Amino acid sequence: MDCLLEVENTDSQVYSKIWAEALALLRGVIPDNVYYSWLTAIAVNSYEHDTFYLVTPHQLALSVLNPHKKDIKEALCKACSKDVNVELNYDADYCKRYNELKKKEAKQSKQSAENSVKSDADLAGSAVLLRPEVNLNLKYKFENFVVGENSRMAYAVARTVAEKPAQKYNPLFIYGASGLGKTHLMQAIGHYIIFNKPKLRVKYVKTEEYTNEVISNLQKGGDRVNRMEKFRQKYRNVDVLLLDDIQFLESKTCTKEEIFHTFETLYNNGKQIVLTSDRLPKDIPTLPDRLRTRFEMGIMVELTPPEFETRIAILRNLAERDGLNIPMDVYYLIAENFKDNVRELEGAYNRVSAFSEIDGAELSVEYVSKILNFTGSKEKLTMDKVAIAVANEYGVSVNDFKSSQRNQKISAPRHILVYMLREMLGESYESIAEFLNKKHPTMLYSYEKIRDELRNNGALKAKIDEIAKGLKR
Repeated sequence: MDCLLEVENTDSQVYSKIWAEALALLRGVIPDNVYYSWLTAIAVNSYEHDTFYLVTPHQLALSVLNPHKKDIKEALCKACSKDVNVELNYDADYCKRYNELKKKEAKQSKQSAENSVKSDADLAGSAVLLRPEVNLNLKYKFENFVVGENSRMAYAVARTVAEKPAQKYNPLFIYGASGLGKTHLMQAIGHYIIFNKPKLRVKYVKTEEYTNEVISNLQKGGDRVNRMEKFRQKYRNVDVLLLDDIQFLESKTCTKEEIFHTFETLYNNGKQIVLTSDRLPKDIPTLPDRLRTRFEMGIMVELTPPEFETRIAILRNLAERDGLNIPMDVYYLIAENFKDNVRELEGAYNRVSAFSEIDGAELSVEYVSKILNFTGSKEKLTMDKVAIAVANEYGVSVNDFKSSQRNQKISAPRHILVYMLREMLGESYESIAEFLNKKHPTMLYSYEKIRDELRNNGALKAKIDEIAKGLKR
């Protein structure tokens, strides 16, 4: 590639072209939630002395993108075929111009969406609305699912199942706490198959509804045998069975028997089965071994609470869908206060957007705080308070955290403290490093260590939840 910086016309158009090429190189290298929420908003301000001076409209982007600075530099070096340096700064004037542009785009997007409602409804009707037995919610599609570190594996496996049903990952077992997107991913599989493989028969049902059908058919008078046979064929003559909230099988003996034989029939006939639960099969106490082993024979993927950057991306996705221009500090406020549950996060957004529309009010931190009852309700949580709580829990002092000691008694709770400061307060790695008298890379290592350990360590998660609960009282 010829060096773009050697051409005579080194104006903003050339810089923008270089940055566009760098962005293309970074796609897939940097996580999607970071790429689309933070990286694509960056612009080139100037190029001097072999240094690209980039500007962002988001103050938080400085800490979010810092771990990816090396990747950004390498992409820019490749884009212009020479060694260059990179400086990223927040620019208030650019922020103002950027927000005005986004507001204009949102308005145009909303108008376009209104004009396309009829065509979208026709398309949906041809595939889903004309097949009501499928029982899917039209909003639960892959396109509407915001992927973060908390859901990357689950999303990738779900897409594979949708594209190649019964060829790989069968059964698929998705587990995680309530409100994290299990039903969304499950129904997204169904939607994808309906639109792309229309000959396949898809059936979605909640375990509780399935149980009620079993009970109803057993209790009714008349030809019970014939009635149960029709019920069984309803769920066994499908190509893809989506069974939601399987944990409700705990005390349903008759339903367990029916699901066992339905599972056997479908699996042996090469049909895809997808299950969701709020816990692993081994943690459902009354689940028979013959069902547990079958649920575990495919692949099990977990959804965990979204990290701060993903929560921001979810809120921005909702606002773009509705054509709303929301200031970043409002996103931060909501994301910092709703951490554990995507459903609650969306509920907070819906409440704020509804009140804003009714009142005709501009969205600001003060207005949103009032709507969500943040003001005056609790004393502000600080890094000192979180540090004291963690120190007390593990029998050490805050000064120990700030010392150079590296023994396990100090380093283990220090890792937990870094994770909690990041998750609970949304603090940057730089500010945490300054608070603990440490270096920034160490803080990143601590956070990622705990984040990864939480995926398989239920006791650690319970301990952190206990400390957090005490801080929120």
